[in-house]
Amino acid sequence: MNDMTESPEDLIARMGAAARGAAVHLAQAPSEQKDAALSAAADAILQAEAAIMQANAEDLAYAAERGLSPAMTDRLRLDPARIRAIAEGLRAVAGQPDPVGRVLAEWDRPNGLHIRRVATPIGVLGVIYESRPNVTADAGALALKSGNAVILRGGTDSIHSSAAIHRCMAQGLRQAGLPEGAIQVVPTRDRAAVAAMLRAQGLIDVIIPRGGKGLVGLVQAEARVPVFAHLEGICHVYADGAADLDKARRVVLNAKTRRTGICGAAECLLIDRAFREKHGDVLIRDLLDAGVEVRAEGELAEIPDTVSAQPEDFGREFLDSIIAARLVDGVDEAIAHIRRHGSGHTESILTEDDATAERFFRGLDSAILMRNASTQFADGGEFGMGAEIGIATGKLHARGPVGAEQLTSFKYLVTGDGAIRG
Repeated sequence: MNDMTESPEDLIARMGAAARGAAVHLAQAPSEQKDAALSAAADAILQAEAAIMQANAEDLAYAAERGLSPAMTDRLRLDPARIRAIAEGLRAVAGQPDPVGRVLAEWDRPNGLHIRRVATPIGVLGVIYESRPNVTADAGALALKSGNAVILRGGTDSIHSSAAIHRCMAQGLRQAGLPEGAIQVVPTRDRAAVAAMLRAQGLIDVIIPRGGKGLVGLVQAEARVPVFAHLEGICHVYADGAADLDKARRVVLNAKTRRTGICGAAECLLIDRAFREKHGDVLIRDLLDAGVEVRAEGELAEIPDTVSAQPEDFGREFLDSIIAARLVDGVDEAIAHIRRHGSGHTESILTEDDATAERFFRGLDSAILMRNASTQFADGGEFGMGAEIGIATGKLHARGPVGAEQLTSFKYLVTGDGAIRG
């Protein structure tokens, strides 16, 4: 924990200065050195499994005292399989191509100039997240791979788990000869440290919030540095009249129940009347049989064991075994509903009709649109990125899963041969 004689402002200033110094080093570090640090960190995490589990037990006990919800507790909990997955994620990031130095475009001009647009690190990232201790490793790895230094501020519930994981990341940096200022964790629960990060112009180049609407809203309202917004995951699944029944049943159940507490979990099911006329209430019954509370509107509310939906249930991120459901008349009404109630995260259409699927894709502007696939695939690892910092729902710079490639900017390298402008 932080020495309480140091103010949050001084703490972030000190960490920011260390991060800026490390960023200069990282921008020039060869791929092999960055990958060696990630591989060593993965080894350290596996070796420290018992210590990480003990730290996580402390966090779970603290969360229980605070009455944390089951979904949020699930996000917080680590077990041997999840710890192995963290290590595997680090190795996956290490195995990716280095995004720094990529030539994004190049061309020659009649004035004798040769111009290249080349990927370059952003500089210093500030990542603010809730509960999930694995983000400590994911965000640290992606920042390092993309040549950025990072200051991590995890949730108050996960402070011990995050610290244990961070010790392994720092060990990897030391073994590879990289500065420990490259990956730092804010060592205090004091919320004033978050405010200090949001005001750290000149020290932090971009803030990335990963959490609920309250956290993201606070960051967007208070930040004085740019923000990559990761808003709520109000994800929709639309069962079209031309959907394949077996595919629809598998996808709907997985999209809601695989893990209810993640941002890619489906929160609203839209059913085409044509689908219901063909197949009845099978999708609703599957959800009810799986123990999901279905908050249904209109005719669907007449199905036994459903709960009548309230207006606020549409456009709500439950992060629990609850889903809102309503009937729609075709794809255009589904699109209108999603535009009105969605958060721009992930939507899925279940249909065998190519034209309807194309209409859905063109009519919506969410970061991720899917066809005949579960919204739970909204994940950087599933996209082949190894890991992600979050799903960006804004429209500038980064959209969808934010991996190492999305954590770069670019610069222009211009070469002439004594060229002068007339």
